[in-house]
Amino acid sequence: MSARPSALPIAVIGAGFSGTMAAIRLLDSLPHDRPVLLCERSASFGRGLAYGTGDMGHFLNLRASNMSAFPDRPRHFEQWLARNALDLPPEMASGIRVTPAGTFASRALYGRYLSEILTETVTGSGPPRLQLVNDAVTDLAPGPGSFSLRTEGGLRLPVAGAVLAMGNLAGTGEPHSSHRADLWSPETIGRLQPELPVLIVGTGLTMIDAVVSLRRRGFAGPVVALSRRGLLPSPHTPTEALPMPNLSAADLRSLSALTRRIRAATRASGEDWRSVIDSLRPITDYIWRSLTVAERGRFLRHLRPFWDVHRHRSAPPAAAAIAEDIAAGTLSVRAGRILSIKDEPSRAVVTLRPRGASEPERLTVQCILDATGIGRVSETSDPLLRRLIDRGLVRPGPFGLGLDVDTDFRARGQSLGGPLWTIGPLMRGALWECIAVPDIRNQAADLAAGIAAELARAQAA
Repeated sequence: MSARPSALPIAVIGAGFSGTMAAIRLLDSLPHDRPVLLCERSASFGRGLAYGTGDMGHFLNLRASNMSAFPDRPRHFEQWLARNALDLPPEMASGIRVTPAGTFASRALYGRYLSEILTETVTGSGPPRLQLVNDAVTDLAPGPGSFSLRTEGGLRLPVAGAVLAMGNLAGTGEPHSSHRADLWSPETIGRLQPELPVLIVGTGLTMIDAVVSLRRRGFAGPVVALSRRGLLPSPHTPTEALPMPNLSAADLRSLSALTRRIRAATRASGEDWRSVIDSLRPITDYIWRSLTVAERGRFLRHLRPFWDVHRHRSAPPAAAAIAEDIAAGTLSVRAGRILSIKDEPSRAVVTLRPRGASEPERLTVQCILDATGIGRVSETSDPLLRRLIDRGLVRPGPFGLGLDVDTDFRARGQSLGGPLWTIGPLMRGALWECIAVPDIRNQAADLAAGIAAELARAQAA
């Protein structure tokens, strides 16, 4: 009797946190004859852009107690830190900070944690089922009930379906300037002059990392951080958990009514507003889906910047470093927008309009760093996503932020080839809370269970 042929693999495209946890969960959920491909374009698996930094001054913006990779083992990361703390060299040990608001770890240490989890999975007992593909996936060409996965290096592999887990997409490359440098590629920044300012476009958490990096590489000169409203992330403080609010239909009728209810809850509780915002975490996506499309659009236009700086807080060590820089006068956080940029041989002249001002202002800078955050699916230049969108296999979701997906993580589009699923930041718009570790680790478990059930139904049909 001939041996039963192995089932076609499921491909997971992207090996940051979203893809790594999706792959690990799929191994637990799928039959043992179904392999999993984990595909990553960069040299490092498990870390992704978020946790690939080597700078110990780049801190996670969540407490270590919230950063376990496994929802059923909530202290897993804390325990990993405790086991490893004594063996770390001094420069890495500085990436663990115990504060009154909780313990915070560097993103570099978290990347090491994820790499170890992946290594344990790959080298575990039993026949190898997880295959690492270190190449950029450029196409998923549809065939009868499957895809031909194609990579930049010329590899072609048949797969039964794929999980799109590419994480946060790059922006459009604005502002356009020959003096624009990549924050995550320090070699593109070059040698900085101490007297000329560096301009950072954006004032959120990425800006904080940018300032930390500049100071650690020895630049003590002026830094100007610019965004439309000039808002800084609020720092974490000690907070007490509040019960999840019981929102009524009237509360969800409009964004104005919801805002009034949240403000009233803050006044009535007498607690720090952080506790009230945290009480919304379990139901944020329910709230998002309950609002009409028009009200979600109002949120994006008017309230999103304020939500982001209250919801996505900075670690106390990072917040303290930024506060010291501002107090010293070497960091200026400004509200306004860029009107134009004129490049000169060794500098750029930026014309901006400060918020509330009637006249523009000129600022001469030596370097421009983009810290505006997440790109939109509707504007992406990623070759794989562009091909999938052009074929109609996937489509941009609400407001073009992410992909259009069903509640079972299936990407909506034409039914050609095999199934396509997605996880993490690519779901932004359909969901709202889909970029943080606590949300993605739950998604990974639900996604894997759903894929296993769908493949079992298809096999039985």
